[in-house]
Amino acid sequence: MPTPDAEVRRKVLLSPQELWDMLQGDVPPTVIAVQSINPYTGVDSRNGHWIPGAVDAEAYTDFAAPAAPDQGQRPLPRIDALQAAVQRWGIRKDRTVVLYDPERTMTAARAWWVLKWAGIPDVRVLDGGLDAWMKAGLETSQHADVNEKTDTEISPGHMPELTAETALALASDGVLLDARIRPNYIGGLPEGGDPKRGHIPGALSAPAPDNFTDEGPMTNGPTLAEMYRGLGATDGAQVGVYCGAGMSAAVTVLALASIGVEAAMYPGSWSQYIHDSDRPVKRGPFP
Repeated sequence: MPTPDAEVRRKVLLSPQELWDMLQGDVPPTVIAVQSINPYTGVDSRNGHWIPGAVDAEAYTDFAAPAAPDQGQRPLPRIDALQAAVQRWGIRKDRTVVLYDPERTMTAARAWWVLKWAGIPDVRVLDGGLDAWMKAGLETSQHADVNEKTDTEISPGHMPELTAETALALASDGVLLDARIRPNYIGGLPEGGDPKRGHIPGALSAPAPDNFTDEGPMTNGPTLAEMYRGLGATDGAQVGVYCGAGMSAAVTVLALASIGVEAAMYPGSWSQYIHDSDRPVKRGPFP
């Protein structure tokens, strides 16, 4: 019998075998392949393999609006555009939705957060993505599927969010985690043209890649819990997360959810925070 901790994780993350078993059931989940063309490298994530029955979604256009200086590099999508996509994908509120991407759930995590924010109640992510599915020797398809359109309606605001002001306050009054890689937190690397380097004063460095094993799937629950306990991010604490543009932060919110810790996300993140030159910035290795 699964332990309570395992059940908490399973409400967020599924192993390849767990997803396969669900697909064989009477009411299979809606499976969405979160594909992407990397905006920096131009690399296309599509590799000619899909989980059977999966429909395609685009990470950087379906789950984000175009960049805007006062909103950041990847603002939340317009609700009307997202609703049209939700209906096109065949999402229903009475059915589980499972998202996957090529490997480390980076873009699937953003999609997970956005769909939960829009009021889709049961959304999960395939742990380790398509890479883990294929390593498990499970069946694949050579094409994406097309689902019957639904009339599902959505609305914003179903996930806890931070603004620049509440993120700054949380860094003093609670736990604010910076999910960027350590050099960006310190301020040693330029980020996508961002004119300022460093971090929100009081934020703690918690790089999103630390959530994963070397093999690709997310680290086990006890290890994650110990890691975040050391940062004060525990059940009942006020926890928030930001990153560069709202992608890596979603990974950390997902990881925390998998161990039963609720965290708010700052969708605009660093790229929006630094739009106002009066906002304080700190450089260096310390909060």
